[in-house]
Amino acid sequence: MNTNLHLVFPGTCNEAFAFYEKTFGTKRLLTMKFGDAPPGTPVPEDAKDLIMHTAMPVGNMTLMGCDGPPGRPGTPLGGFQVCVDSTDEAEVKRLFTELSKDGSVQMPLMPTFWSPLFGMLTDRFGVGWMVSVPGPQPS
Repeated sequence: MNTNLHLVFPGTCNEAFAFYEKTFGTKRLLTMKFGDAPPGTPVPEDAKDLIMHTAMPVGNMTLMGCDGPPGRPGTPLGGFQVCVDSTDEAEVKRLFTELSKDGSVQMPLMPTFWSPLFGMLTDRFGVGWMVSVPGPQPS
């Protein structure tokens, strides 16, 4: 079984995934726009360039996303955080710095009782992130 994450954006999916490609040093596996739907599929003219589906590898998962479907009210992102960790402390600091640009930091990177380095932020697209160095695993 695989578990992946699918994010829904309010028209900013393409911009967000371009940012994530740069931040995580990866490339999208595929991208389909609403305008790529088969002929005869009703797609409003102003939605043709919105993202219907995109996906890219991030670590050991596939991060997926889309823009809210045309004609449906968007759901604001929230109520979850994407968790990213690495044993490379310099990489954790870099990811935290990049993801927090033009976003907001809820907890700066710092040692905690469960991690030698942990922080929380919301990126400029409204996606919540927890970035950390893994601590000792419970026995």
